[in-house]
Amino acid sequence: MVQRERQPDVHGNLVDGWTVVDCCIDSATTRAQWEQVFANCLEGLPVLRVIVTHMHPDHIGLAHWICERWQVRLWISATDYNTARIAVYDREGFGGEANADFYALHGMRDEEFLQHVRARVSYFPTLVPALPSTFRRLLDGGAVEIGGRAWQCISGYGHAPEHIALHSQELGVLLSGDMVLPRISTNVSVHATEPEADSLRLFLTSLTRYLDLPLNTLVLPSHGKPFTGLHQRIQQLEDHHRDRLKDIMDADAGSAAGLSAADILPVLFKQTLDAHQMTFAMGEALAHLHYLWFGGQMDRWLDSDGVHRFRHRIAG
Repeated sequence: MVQRERQPDVHGNLVDGWTVVDCCIDSATTRAQWEQVFANCLEGLPVLRVIVTHMHPDHIGLAHWICERWQVRLWISATDYNTARIAVYDREGFGGEANADFYALHGMRDEEFLQHVRARVSYFPTLVPALPSTFRRLLDGGAVEIGGRAWQCISGYGHAPEHIALHSQELGVLLSGDMVLPRISTNVSVHATEPEADSLRLFLTSLTRYLDLPLNTLVLPSHGKPFTGLHQRIQQLEDHHRDRLKDIMDADAGSAAGLSAADILPVLFKQTLDAHQMTFAMGEALAHLHYLWFGGQMDRWLDSDGVHRFRHRIAG
């Protein structure tokens, strides 16, 4: 999104220009697309700042390039900025031996898949080769002025470390980032770097905050088309995850040995998954199992093959 406004530049001088919200991965194609925006859509005015909702590559990848080109500041939550900095310099953040071991621990012993994970080094820095050296912090409950109007920051968790959505009460518009999407459910995963995360509980709790917004709020998501019916969409997402949790409990009832994350992939995902999709699917499966585990509905143990398994908790 690009929004025209008047803002102080980094030196405090009032300037007419544009705020960019999220900016895609860094590639030759995306740079060329942004060059077209700069040439044809900005009415000869500069970019004044870059706001990033969260640290995933498709949102922050080009922030360094746009900020350097226009000599402007990056605005982002501190947690996501610092997590992104670590990821830029961590060659094995989303691959390598540690991640292969993590998937094996949760029952994925397919050697072809594990080799794919081991080989997937420098995944994040390939898409996000650098970050601006400074940033301005977005805080939950804080207000950001865009286009002469106040936008409230709403933090969300479970999808990213500290996702920031922006809501304008005056306009009745929510920039939802990835927290609320119109057609697909947001990826909610457990990763090797935080192996005991309760990501799904964080995500579902975060969704309830948007129920305070008006029914007729116009939602501008980062993926998919703008939509209304925010409350209905939240209910759909909650129902989706509750249904998946029930599916897991039903599958567990028919299993004597308990379930690993790999065991429940066919329960949660009916389509054929490639290796890249499998990494997301394993994270999602584990997030659902952890929800039941931390909620006291399942126990977890390490079996004789070195696999974490989950089984419904027996009362008493």
